[in-house]
Amino acid sequence: NFFFHNYLFENIQMFKCYNRPMLLLHKKNLSLFLIFFFALESFTEEDPYVFIDNNAQKMVQVLTLEADLFETDRALYEQKIKDIFEPMIDFKLVAASVMGKKYYLLASKEERSEFVVIFKESLLDTYAETLAQWGDSTITTEFPDNKTNIYEKNVEVKQILDTGSSKYPISYKLRKNKNEKGWKIVNIIINGVNLGLTFRNQFQALADTHNENINLTLRYWVSDAGDAGIS
Repeated sequence: NFFFHNYLFENIQMFKCYNRPMLLLHKKNLSLFLIFFFALESFTEEDPYVFIDNNAQKMVQVLTLEADLFETDRALYEQKIKDIFEPMIDFKLVAASVMGKKYYLLASKEERSEFVVIFKESLLDTYAETLAQWGDSTITTEFPDNKTNIYEKNVEVKQILDTGSSKYPISYKLRKNKNEKGWKIVNIIINGVNLGLTFRNQFQALADTHNENINLTLRYWVSDAGDAGIS
């Protein structure tokens, strides 16, 4: 955070110039600032609505301010979207859900780990490519008046994607992460299309095609949600 580091540097320089009373005063002010700064960071991590909205607005900035990059360097443009979206998802949990209980138990530990990597790469590619085509869009997060559910294990955060010509509802299913602070996305529903269910059906169909051979199923896996409910 540039502002934070700049503030900290300036205060350290002032500490060298002031006498003891002034030094103690600035130390007190700095302490209060640090408490506020880290409390704000903690609040952002703990509030799923702020978490989703902050990252959504980062994506909108890429879609609008970096629009020219879509034509000149599409790979870099999509990578910028991936960099925002990747940390938001619990890929391990989502991949297990996509495999379903039957095929998750049939798969070896190595195959489960392999699918997490395969699914992650294919989903990010699909999502980035889809987002890149939305162009000058706005995303509005619905903040409820009562946020008591942020203390629960699972939360749903709703948004409206406005592409200029149409508006589409987006619903994020989030779960509080046990090993890390904050929340992670475990499913997305776009304009009524449940991506988690779509991918699970896709995995089952592919597994059936390959006589439940998990190795072949992983080899031919491609995350495909069509137009992801956006047309």
